[in-house]
Amino acid sequence: MPSSGEPDILFVEDNPFDVELTLRALKGCGFGDRVHVARDGKEALDYLFGEGPYKGRRIEEGPRLVLLDLKLPKVTGLQVLQWVRADPRTKDLSVIILTSFEDDREVVEIFRLGVTGYLVKPLNKDEFCSLAKKAGLDIAAPSDAEHPTPHRD
Repeated sequence: MPSSGEPDILFVEDNPFDVELTLRALKGCGFGDRVHVARDGKEALDYLFGEGPYKGRRIEEGPRLVLLDLKLPKVTGLQVLQWVRADPRTKDLSVIILTSFEDDREVVEIFRLGVTGYLVKPLNKDEFCSLAKKAGLDIAAPSDAEHPTPHRD
C-alpha cells in the first residue's frame, strides 16, 4: 500500500489532450492529486521500478493501479504490461488498459497477460470508477470545492 505521499494511480499517456480529459474524469472519481502521469512507456517503467529519474523510489510504496495507454512512444503499453507481469514485485499490480481503438489481437494478448480491465478512450468516469473499485482502490467522494452545494434561500 502506498504511503500518504505516493499516488495510488500511475497514468501512462503521451497525448496531452487525453491526459487532460482523463485527469478530469479521475478527479470526478475522487482521485485528484492521487495520480502520477508518465508521458511514455520508458518513463512508466522507470517510475515503477525506481530507475532513471526515479532512482531510489521504493517500489513497494505504489502505485496500486496503472492506467495504461497501449500506443506509446519509446516502449509500447503492451511491452510495459509484459515487464510488469514478468517482475515478481509488480506481477499482481492492477492494470487497466486505455486505448483509442480495439484491436482484437491486442485485446486477446492483454487479457492473456492479466489485466483488471480495458476501456476505450475517451475515459468514461463511471466505468473507470467501477474498475478502480474492482482493483481495490478506495473511491473518495469529490471535495465540496469541486462540486459546490447549491445555495438555498
